[in-house]
Amino acid sequence: MNRSDKQENAVPAPAEGAAPQMPRIRWDTEGLKSSYANFANANSTREEVVLNFGVNNSWDRAQSEITIELSHRIMLSPFAAKRLSTMLAQLIAEYEQRYGELT
Repeated sequence: MNRSDKQENAVPAPAEGAAPQMPRIRWDTEGLKSSYANFANANSTREEVVLNFGVNNSWDRAQSEITIELSHRIMLSPFAAKRLSTMLAQLIAEYEQRYGELT
């Protein structure tokens, strides 16, 4: 990388007294895969929050045992989990405002 490349990619410093600008985010979706889940489970340790997602294909609720096909495990720091919680709460509030309260 030459000196001019560094200058082109540099984020300009905010003016004195101005709030810092957030960097622009570019979403790279080339490797994105979509999945469906109708089951989620969460647990945590001091260092991480673990989210498990899967599908419950059992339609008979009277069964003595139900098998959940887990497909994804996401591990987050507690800080990232709290941000996710805030985003989900806001998303659900917006959803309920548009479509009615979820019960």
